[in-house]
Amino acid sequence: MSASDLSNLTLGLEGSLTRALAHFLDNWRRNATAAARALDDALAEENFKNVIWYLAVMIGMFAFIVVAMLVSTVKSKRREHSNDPYHQYIKEDWTAQIQQGDVVANFGAG
Repeated sequence: MSASDLSNLTLGLEGSLTRALAHFLDNWRRNATAAARALDDALAEENFKNVIWYLAVMIGMFAFIVVAMLVSTVKSKRREHSNDPYHQYIKEDWTAQIQQGDVVANFGAG
């Protein structure tokens, strides 16, 4: 083997190793990119499911609070027009004040 043959062998070996390494790295990058993309898709889908559950729970709690407020308001309005002793006391107190006002007004006119 002469020096030129050895040089050609080295250049040929360098070229083939460079191509093999480039091919290996390209395949590895494609696989890594595909795996990363699959992982990102799975995480995005999973996060979206969690967001839907979060929104459903929050809307449910909000609806429960609103319904509870409406029911308590309706119950209190219904009791207000009943024969509740407290309501009767307030009604009699206002009636007494109005009658006293009429008496004062009649006294001033007379």
